[in-house]
Amino acid sequence: MIRLLVAEDMHIVRSALVALLDGEDDLEVVASVARGDQVLDALGSAAVDVAVLDLEMPGGDGVSVAARIRREAPGTKVIILTALGRPAAVRGALAAGVDGFVLKNAPVEDLVDGIRRVAAGGRVLHPELAAAAVQRGDSPLTQREAGVLSLVAEGCTVREAAQRLSLSEGTVRNYLSMVVDKLHARSRTDAVNIAQGNGWI
Repeated sequence: MIRLLVAEDMHIVRSALVALLDGEDDLEVVASVARGDQVLDALGSAAVDVAVLDLEMPGGDGVSVAARIRREAPGTKVIILTALGRPAAVRGALAAGVDGFVLKNAPVEDLVDGIRRVAAGGRVLHPELAAAAVQRGDSPLTQREAGVLSLVAEGCTVREAAQRLSLSEGTVRNYLSMVVDKLHARSRTDAVNIAQGNGWI
């Protein structure tokens, strides 16, 4: 029997996952939580073979929680479950030592098979996700450029971004121009979409 922990902040999704996984003869969900900061406590009170973690949840995202599990409960395998297959998220998960990365829109069989594989010592990562993570690489943006673009993504005007960063409006425009050039974007909006799609902001 493979003992599981499920961490997912959306109640309906978490309940459905628990029901689906418990329906398998060789899987048993022994703990389920809604927040990242509840995972380690749950692991301390129940022996868990595989933790299935949502990538984005309150109290600690799946990658940071996976890193803590590696340090504090190294015998527990980790699968990240996400609706977004952003390359940066995949790279972060792999760097944190996760054993699997499964998309939420994949068939349930993929998750069940992935759990069995990582429990047996294997790793699970969709080939397209792996290729995208390698091909797109690290962010070409400097920390300041990413910061300026993040404010634009939040809806800030050039003036508002300049005020928040204690920069002149001309300097903010220069940063945005460099970002558009670096990302080969058509506009600032396009640059935001490219950067968010790659997980760079």
